[in-house]
Amino acid sequence: MAAYTLPEGFNDFDMFAFGTALLVEGLLGFFLNSIAALSFLLVREQRTPSNFLVFNLNIADLMLNVNGLIAAYASYMRVWPFGQEGCINHGFEGLISIYAAITLIALISWDKYHYYCTNQPLFWATSGTMCVMVWVFAIFWASFPLPSFGWGEFDFEPMKTCCTLDYTKGDRNYITYMLTISVFYFVFPMMMMQSSYSTIYAYFKKTHKYRFNTTIPVRTLLLTWGPYVAMCMYACVENAKLVSPKLRMVLPVLAKTSPIFNAILYSFGNEAYRGGIWRFLTGQKVVDKRK
Repeated sequence: MAAYTLPEGFNDFDMFAFGTALLVEGLLGFFLNSIAALSFLLVREQRTPSNFLVFNLNIADLMLNVNGLIAAYASYMRVWPFGQEGCINHGFEGLISIYAAITLIALISWDKYHYYCTNQPLFWATSGTMCVMVWVFAIFWASFPLPSFGWGEFDFEPMKTCCTLDYTKGDRNYITYMLTISVFYFVFPMMMMQSSYSTIYAYFKKTHKYRFNTTIPVRTLLLTWGPYVAMCMYACVENAKLVSPKLRMVLPVLAKTSPIFNAILYSFGNEAYRGGIWRFLTGQKVVDKRK
């Protein structure tokens, strides 16, 4: 077996434990999102403009699942086997999936607002254009930490088996990039979701027909990504290395559970989507009872 040096603050059990967590959440998220995505592709009735937003969310989450599974493999190897260029590509792919997924769950909340409160249907032209723009902007913003641009930088997480935006430097490049990204990909989506679901709740309260719990989507986003964003913001004002390496590793592992929650909330828990999943799995048609 090739010799390896464990990263500071971690022992063999830590590497195994974090690797197992990444493996389990990656496989479960991949399984759930694969079923949801295949149901969209193979069930004709499933292919609607609103469901196209969910389908793109499935794709973004599948990308993050693959990102986590690569990290799990490296954790079991006890070393990153793909070199510095592989690290950059890993971080780049991860950022694209994160930016796309958070934007899409905000757009889904906007679509739900129009469905329940204004009765305005989403058309294919609008849905398709929004999804194209989501991916274009995700790639655009994720490109800046690449060496060719240098606004931010990709580097290893504390366990040295996965890569992301390097928040340990805390220099001007990092601070300006992180503040910009936090506004566009956390604050704005959170505001859109809060506004949309608050209005939907008011409509449900008025009609006495509660279709779903309108507080769960925002809480889920805060639970999965809130601690990691807080860590990144802390790194703007203090030395992030003062925080325990294990704690800094827990945060991205927690964030990578988001594809599981997204699949449950927006695919399997979505009245407009779960019928198509049921038909894909069983061949039985389910009548949409949202109205």
